[in-house]
Amino acid sequence: MSNIWLNLQNWWNSLLAFVKSSAIFSPITNPVAVFLIIMGIMLIAPLLFERFKLPGIVGLILAGVIVGPHGLNLLQRDSTIVLLGTVGLLFLMFMAGLETSLDDLKLNAKNAIVFGLATFAVPMVLGTGAMLLLGYGFLASILVASCFASHTLLALPVVTKQGIMRSQAVTLTLGGTLITNVLALLVLAIVVKAHQGSLTLSFWLFLIPSLALYTFATLWGLPIIGRWFFRRFGHDEGAEFTFVIAALFVVSYAAQLIEIEPIIGAFLAGIAITQLIPQLSPLMNRIQFIGNTLFVPFFLISVGMLINPAILFKQPQSLLIAGVMILAEVISKFAAAWLPGKVFRLPFPDIMVMFGLSVAQAASTLAAITVAYNIKLVDQATVNGIIAMILVTCIASPWITDRWGSKIKVEALSATNSSKKSLANRILVPVANPSTEDNLLQLALILAKSSQGTLLPLHILTDNQGPISGEAKARSNQLLMAAETIAHAAVTKVESISRVDDSVDKGILRTSEERNANLIVCGWKGYSTTRENFFGSVIDKVIYRATVPVLVAQFIQPIKNIDRIILIFSEGQTSTSTFKQTVTLAQILSVELKASLELLQIGINSERSSFNIEALALNPDVKIQRVSENAIGTVSRMLKPHDLLLLKARHSSDMFGFSNWVVTPETIARSQVNISRIVVHFPLK
Repeated sequence: MSNIWLNLQNWWNSLLAFVKSSAIFSPITNPVAVFLIIMGIMLIAPLLFERFKLPGIVGLILAGVIVGPHGLNLLQRDSTIVLLGTVGLLFLMFMAGLETSLDDLKLNAKNAIVFGLATFAVPMVLGTGAMLLLGYGFLASILVASCFASHTLLALPVVTKQGIMRSQAVTLTLGGTLITNVLALLVLAIVVKAHQGSLTLSFWLFLIPSLALYTFATLWGLPIIGRWFFRRFGHDEGAEFTFVIAALFVVSYAAQLIEIEPIIGAFLAGIAITQLIPQLSPLMNRIQFIGNTLFVPFFLISVGMLINPAILFKQPQSLLIAGVMILAEVISKFAAAWLPGKVFRLPFPDIMVMFGLSVAQAASTLAAITVAYNIKLVDQATVNGIIAMILVTCIASPWITDRWGSKIKVEALSATNSSKKSLANRILVPVANPSTEDNLLQLALILAKSSQGTLLPLHILTDNQGPISGEAKARSNQLLMAAETIAHAAVTKVESISRVDDSVDKGILRTSEERNANLIVCGWKGYSTTRENFFGSVIDKVIYRATVPVLVAQFIQPIKNIDRIILIFSEGQTSTSTFKQTVTLAQILSVELKASLELLQIGINSERSSFNIEALALNPDVKIQRVSENAIGTVSRMLKPHDLLLLKARHSSDMFGFSNWVVTPETIARSQVNISRIVVHFPLK
C-alpha cells in the first residue's frame, strides 16, 4: 500500500513539475490576457457544469483550482485577484442581506435564533471533541471547531435563481448565519487573545459595547441617512447606485475597526439598505446583476485558486486530519439543521436546504485558520486539512442546495400564486408629463414584474386642432424611450405605443381594447376644476367607460420613499368581490416597497362590524383599525408625510356626476396636500 501511495505522490509531483516547467503554462501577467481568461471562465464554466446538472458555481471553483498556482499555473493569486475576490465576498454577503426581509426575520426570529445557536453549538462540541481525540491542544481544538461552526453562504446564488429566497428554510438560515458567524468570530478573537495572554477585562469592555453600538448604528442609522439621500438625490440613478456601494464598504470597513470580520458588516449593511430599495426596482436589479455576474464569480474563482490538491499526496497525515474534519463538519452541520427542523416541523427538503446552505466553508474559515497559523497555534497539516474540507464542502453545498431547493420551490411559491392570479399582466400606463412619469412607471413596473407581465407605455397625440408638429412627435418619442429604459433596467417586457387620436381619453380606451390591457395606471393632479366637475376630466371619462380596472395615482414624493400603506375601506365594501383584489394590491405594494400595511375601516357601525379576515390571507403583522365617527378627521390626524393612501372608488349611477368617485379622496387631498394616494376603480359589471 505504501508503494502505491509513493508512486501516486511521485507521479503527481512529476506532472506538476512538467506543467510548471513548460513555458506555455508560465503565469500570465498581461492585464488584458488575465481579464480575458477570467471572463472566459465566468462564461464557459457555469454553462458547462449546468449541462451536466451541476451548479454553475462549482464550475467556477474548480476552474479556479485548474488555472490557479496549484493547478496549471496560468494565473497567480496576486493583489488584483485578492482585491476583486474580497469585493465579491462582500457583495455576496451584502446581497444576502438585501434578500433578507426584516419582517420575515421578525416573524421567524425565535426559530432563526434557535437554528443559529444550534448550528454554532453542535459543530463546536463535536469539533472540539474530534480535534482533542487527534491530540490537539484545548485552545487549538476550540479554534478549529469554530471554523466548523461558521459558514459561507456560497450557494446563495442557487436559491436566488430558484426563487426561494423568501422561503422559511432560507430565512432561518440567513438569520442563523448572522448569529453563528458573529459567535464564531468572537471565539476566534477570544482564543487568539488567550493564546497571546492578553485576554483582559479591557478587551471585553471594548468588544461588547462597540459591537452593540455598531449593530445599532448600522440597522438604525444607515436607513435614516439613506432615506435622506434618496429623497434629495433620488432623481440621479448613478448617485443612488454609488451611495449603496459606498455604504457597503463604509460599514464593512467600520467592522474591521472594531475587530470583527467585514463580511458581518456587509450582511448588516444589506439588511439596513433593503428597507430603502423596492425588490423589483431598477436599482435593485443593477446591484444584483453586477454582483452575480462579475464580483461574486471573482470570489468563487479566487477561492478555487487557494486550494492545493497536491498537499493530500505530500502529507499523508493531512488525509487523516482532513477526513476527521470533513466527517465532523458534515455530521455536525446536518445535525444542527435536522434537530431544529424537526422541532419546527419543517419538510425534509427544507431541512436539506438549511444543511446545504450552512455546510459550505470558505472565506471565514480561511481567515480564521490563517490567523491561527500565523500565531503558531496550529501547524501546516491542520491548514491542509482545512483546505481539503473547504474543497469538499464548496462542491457539496451548491449541489445539495440545488437538488433539494428545487423540491421546495413549488411549496415556497404556491402561497403567492393565488394572489398573482388576480393581478394584471398587461398594464397600460399613459405617459405625458416627465415630472410624474417615473413614479407612475415604477408603480406599473412593480405590478407587471410581480405577475411576470408586460408594461405598455402609451403616449397620445391629438389631431383635433390640426396637424401634429414635428416637435410634438419628438417629445412623444422621448417620453416613450425614457419609459423603455426604465422597463429594461428592471428586466420587464415592454411594448411602447405612440398613437394619434381625436381625444386622449378615447385613445386610452381604444388602446386598452386593441392591446388587450387588463389594467390602466393613470396620474392624478389631486383635485378637479369646476369645468371638470361639470363636464368630466379625462380620468373621469376613462374610468367611467373602462372595461378593466383603473388605478389613479398621485405621488407627492418618489414611490420608493413610501414607509407605510394605509388601505381605507367602508363597511359595505368588504362584501364586494373586488375588495379582496384591492387588499391583494395593497399587500403586493407593501412587500415590494418594504412598507408596512395598515387597514382602516370606516362607517357608522364599523366598531361592531366584522368581515372574514382569514379569507384575505393577510400577513400577521398587518394592523386593522376601525373608526365610526369623523372619518376624514381621523384619517388626516393619523397620516404621515411618507404614507401612501389607498382607497377603493365608490361607484356612482349619476351619468353627469363623473367626479363623484373622488369625493372622499379629494376631501383628504385638499386637507393633506403632502400625502401620496392611489384610488382603485373597478368597472361596473
